[in-house]
Amino acid sequence: MNAKTLDGSPRRNRLRPWIWGAAAVLLLLPAFAMRFIPGSGVDWDGVDFVVMGAMLAVAWGLYELGTRMSGNLLYRAAFGLAVLTGFLTVWVNLAVGMLGDGNNPANLMFAVVLLVAAAGALAARFRARGMAAVMVAAGLLHLLAVVLALRMDFRAGELLLTACFSVPWFASALLFRGAARQASAGA
Repeated sequence: MNAKTLDGSPRRNRLRPWIWGAAAVLLLLPAFAMRFIPGSGVDWDGVDFVVMGAMLAVAWGLYELGTRMSGNLLYRAAFGLAVLTGFLTVWVNLAVGMLGDGNNPANLMFAVVLLVAAAGALAARFRARGMAAVMVAAGLLHLLAVVLALRMDFRAGELLLTACFSVPWFASALLFRGAARQASAGA
């Protein structure tokens, strides 16, 4: 029996071994650096590995969900980019903080961006057209967080770099929009 996605296309995901292999490599890199590269500055403990492992499992699991939603390559790319953007947002905030250090309360604004993206995806029922709108909203909220941070005491370079994190949200929106067009043209 051939498995199908929700849109009826084949469920095959040729990237699956590469995606999960990349997750394993990402999790092993800090251990390798600590063991074999003296002075690398990497000093993880067990909690760090558990948190990163959980983050990778959630991100890659979400990507698997996206591949089950549609066989459309634009949709899968859009979903993957959105997941990657969310993953990097969490990772940067936990590691060093988007704004200031990791303990700066201003970084909680980016949790709102992630919550809106997740709730919006559920509300859109993961349909490409709705997902495009949700990704635009996530990008705009991300930029709004940067605008609000302008009133705080952050360096211009830090704000500019943080604003750049909105670009993948918008790129994901464009990809979802393209997937929606392809779906409507094929219907």
